[in-house]
Order: sequence, then C-alpha cells, then structure tokens
Amino acid sequence: MPGRYCCKYVTIPAFFLVRQKIPLTRQECSIRHRERAATHDRKHVVSVKRVSKINRAVMSAEVVRGSAHRSGDFVVSASKRKMQKVAKVGGEGVLLVLASFVAIVVLFIFYFVASDAIPYFKLRGFSEFFTSTSWYPANDPPQFGALAIIYGSVMVTLGSTLLAVPMGVAAAICLSDILPFSVRQYAKPVIEMLSAIPSVAYGFFALVILAPLLQANGGPILMWAWLLLASPFLLLAVIVAADLLSAKIDNDKQRHLVSKVLYVVMGGASMLLLYVVAGTLDRMEILTGTNALNVSIILSFMALPTIVSVSEDSLQAVGRDLREGSYALGATRAETIVKTVLPAASSGILAAVILGVMRALGETMVVWMASGNSSNMPSPWYNYLAPIRTLTATIAGDMGEADQVTGSARYHVLFAMGLLLLVVSFVSNLISERIVARQRRVLAGQ
Repeated sequence: MPGRYCCKYVTIPAFFLVRQKIPLTRQECSIRHRERAATHDRKHVVSVKRVSKINRAVMSAEVVRGSAHRSGDFVVSASKRKMQKVAKVGGEGVLLVLASFVAIVVLFIFYFVASDAIPYFKLRGFSEFFTSTSWYPANDPPQFGALAIIYGSVMVTLGSTLLAVPMGVAAAICLSDILPFSVRQYAKPVIEMLSAIPSVAYGFFALVILAPLLQANGGPILMWAWLLLASPFLLLAVIVAADLLSAKIDNDKQRHLVSKVLYVVMGGASMLLLYVVAGTLDRMEILTGTNALNVSIILSFMALPTIVSVSEDSLQAVGRDLREGSYALGATRAETIVKTVLPAASSGILAAVILGVMRALGETMVVWMASGNSSNMPSPWYNYLAPIRTLTATIAGDMGEADQVTGSARYHVLFAMGLLLLVVSFVSNLISERIVARQRRVLAGQ
C-alpha cells in the first residue's frame, strides 16, 4: 500500500527524457535518504582531502621560495634576478662614471692652472706678487706687482655686494610674504630675465650710457639714486626697529605710545641722514665715468637675479605653520618676518649671497669695458670714483700680449692670477657650505 509522498519527483533513466511523479513508500524514502547522506559525506571527505593537499602544496612552495630568497636567488626566476642585478650594477656604474668625470674635470682645471702658475712663483717668489703695486709687465726688467689689481677686484666685488644684497633680500621678502600671488607670478620672471642678458650687453650699457651720464651729471644722478634706493630701506628699517623695540612692553597703551615716539625720532634721524648724504652727493664731481662705481652698479644688477631667486625659494620653503604660529602668538608681520622667517631661511639666503659674490668676482667683460683698466691703487683707498683694474680683466687683456712660446714670466703670472681666483672661489664655497650645514643643525636643534 503506497505511503505518503516523500519525494515529489524522481528522475527515471535518461533515455526516457521525461520526469514523472512516482509515489514512494517509507522504506524507499529512508533508503534514498541514507544514500544521499553517504554520497554527501564522500564528497565532503574528498573535498577536505583535496583542500589539505592544496594547502600542503602551497606551504611547500612557500618553504622553497623562502629558502631560495634566503640563499639570495629565486629558483624559478634566476635569469630574471641575474638581469636585474646586472642592470643595477650597470646603472650605478654609469652614475659613478659621470660623477667621477665631473670631479676629474675640476681637478684637471686646477692642475692645468697650477702647473702654469707655479713656475712664476719659483722664478719671482710670492713677495712681489702680493705686496707690490707696480704692474709694468712690458718694462725691462718687468714688474709684476698685483696688489693694486687684487684690491680692484675686492673693491668691485664688495661694492656690488653692498648694492645687490639689500635689494635682493628685500625683493625676495616682498615676493614671498607681501605681494599677492597674482603679482608675484609676473614679477619674479621679470627679475630672473636679467640673468639672460649677455654680459657684453651690460658692458656696452656701462660704457656707452652710464659712463657719460656719470661724467656729465654724476652728482645729481648719485643724489637721486641715493634718495630713490635709500628711502624705502630706511623706512622699512624704522618700521621694523620701532615694532621690535615696542614689542617688549606689555601694556598696550604704553606700547602704542612708545611706538609712535620711536617712529617720530627714528624717522627724523633717517630724514636728516638722507638730506646730509644727498647734499654731499649733489656737490660731487666725477672726472671719468669708467670707474669702480660704474662697474659696481652694473655687477649688482647682474648678481641681483641669483640673489632674489635663491632667497625667495628659501623663504618659500619655510612652512606656513611657522608663520601661522607666530601670528597666533600675537606677533606682527614685521616680527614674524624678522624673528621667524628670516632665521629659518638664513642658510638659503647665505647661499644666495655667496653665489652673488662669486658672480661678481668672476665677471670679465663688464669690468674690462667699464673699469678704466688702471693698475694704480685708488687714492684715497676708498675712492670708488677712480678707475681700477681687476684680475679677470687683466687676464683677458694681457693674455694676447704674453709670450706663450717661450713661457715667460708675463705668461705665467696670468696663470698665477687665475689660480688665485680658483682658490678664492673654492675656499668661499667651502666656507659657505660649512656655515649653511651648521645653521641647519642649529635650526634642527641638533
């Protein structure tokens, strides 16, 4: 007697291609359930065995890979590892060769200049070169006193530095912390365009334009130049000094009163200084326009782009958190710039000044064309209106007349001047790097 339907559908052999509804007894249903359970258990056991087998294979591969990695190479990708190692060694070798080539070139230049400079010192010694002011290489016997020429190089380098550094640092501060970005993005490229002008163009301007102006109207020109350039710096100095001095007072009313008094006193002193110096410059007469002042002015404009660009990058590198922290503590903009931003960027500004000095020291064409080429010591020694001569101009002007065939003393003394320039540049760069590194350690608190 048929029982209850345990399964609705039963699949009969495939050749019938139909499904029929067949009633099953309880016994058939229980048998069918046991068969399904046994089949499920067998499948589960097989799957477990398969998974465990796969896990063992993966673990074996990891062990092999780890041992191969510890041994320094992969078993499967040995050729690839070898190619990577060869490429790494080759790349490092190429970089080492390039760096060594640059160092070798610098050493070769030193050797080349020194090998032609040492014969002069062996022949004539050091005393005449560094202590005598008599430069008469064409006389019989010749005289090779280079003291006046060395002093001329020092004069124009110092004069251009005194003009370029205040203007360059002030312009960098203005670009970094005062001007809006819409103005800065046009002002900085215009300043940097000065470095793209050839030095011979600067020399022509100094010789054809500036020299006649200085000779004809030197006094009024210097007076107006002093008023235009010194007035902003003195005004800025008065504002900064008054803010710094009055900031030490805690009471607001007293601080406000003291700042006003300082503005009046220091402003009056600055106006008096401007008036006295302007009157002195207005009465000044310049005999020749080709002098140390002409060269110093032009060299300051040539060094200005380097100082402005490097200083502005250093000021921009100072984080905004330092500025915002200074403002949050109640500091003014002047106090923030002087006490926070400038000390943090001092290493970069110092590097900019050194680069500007090297730019002025190594310039040849402007000095040769606009200095007057006088090998005499200025009288008095601080007279920037006298013609001078520098080391670079002497090398460029006398090399064609030197006796290169026989290797005379006149030929070797020019290499002695070149060696002096190389040594001064190398020592200056070395000192600046040491100062910059020490300043960075101080700022880092090490």
